[in-house]
Amino acid sequence: MTETQETTGFDAPPLRRLRYFHGQMLSARDFQREQDYFRDKLKLRLRCLLGYGVVCGLHVEPAHDDEHAAGEPEAEHHHRAKVRITPGLAVDCEGNEVVVRGGCAVDLWKALPPEERDTATVWVGVRYAERPVEPSRAVFDDGCADTPDCEFTRTEECFAVRVTGCEPPADDRCDTCCEPCAHRTLWLAEITGVDFGEPVAPERIRQDVRRPFGRHVPTVITGVNWIHGHTYGVDEAKKLLGTQDEAAGLVVRFSDDVRVDSLQPGVVQVQVIEGGAGRNADTWYMGGKFTAPDGSAGEFTREFRYRQTTRETLQDGDQVVITVRAAFLLDRCCRPVDGTNVGGRVPLIGAEDTPGGGCARPPSGIGPWTSGTGAGGDVFESWFFVKEG
Repeated sequence: MTETQETTGFDAPPLRRLRYFHGQMLSARDFQREQDYFRDKLKLRLRCLLGYGVVCGLHVEPAHDDEHAAGEPEAEHHHRAKVRITPGLAVDCEGNEVVVRGGCAVDLWKALPPEERDTATVWVGVRYAERPVEPSRAVFDDGCADTPDCEFTRTEECFAVRVTGCEPPADDRCDTCCEPCAHRTLWLAEITGVDFGEPVAPERIRQDVRRPFGRHVPTVITGVNWIHGHTYGVDEAKKLLGTQDEAAGLVVRFSDDVRVDSLQPGVVQVQVIEGGAGRNADTWYMGGKFTAPDGSAGEFTREFRYRQTTRETLQDGDQVVITVRAAFLLDRCCRPVDGTNVGGRVPLIGAEDTPGGGCARPPSGIGPWTSGTGAGGDVFESWFFVKEG
């Protein structure tokens, strides 16, 4: 028989299931361990095969004045800074399912630890919890007690709300399967400018801090400094491309760190389709280079600037097509940037909350839009038009 040596470092419990035999004596402890076996297997499968994060729902929105926070007596209803967590499902980093069935109102002042109440910015989250329910008298005593003890017959899986005034640390693990989890709270929203005596305004709630369900969170493009499909004047286009200004150029911003050494020639390509109809329209590629970040930026960056370096000029009717080969841009975990410009919805930098047209929010309901379909890599494509005058 070949002996296998167990490796260390994998964050998983030993998987030992009951082996039944005739005449075996079973106690409550044995049945509990059988439950633990199947629960541990389920959590391991969820966390390692699928990942963790918010599956659906769990949006944070202002609470109405007539809504009371959970467990709050009506007489104590005097703090007006309240939010509501909508029903939904999440999986924490240990593989526990966090289910919020009917929504929950949260009084931010009461939920904050007393030592953290001197703040105007708070974070709201949920975490898995358990509580014993349905007490019952035992039929037999344990041999030591005078009378049978009253025991709870069920363990209810529930959730607990967490509110903090200290910015929660990000989960920077590249591998969430094998490495142990340090932060079990799933943070859902950041609320800025909090006045505990006043209602929370919707625009104060930032929900893009929540982690979407998955093995890892892909790095995506969160903003560019041009409007997709827009028509610019010739001078505006020259300024945007940095034709005459070394401090200008096309800017692309990312949600997380991208390796500077992956910003190689050819990753960005600018093509000009000259105005005109049919076969008479010429096309040419505009020369350019990365001007930011420079060598002092370190190993990673969260945005780059790319400007024109040739003397060609744009004319009335031209179309400028910008291509970023996101599959060649690697993040800090050496994964490709998820770059598909879905619907051309990647927003203008500085105007992230004002998209034009329909579909103001992505399918998750949490904006603003970014690039990406979840598959990773692909090509980011965008364009604008040039008009004289």
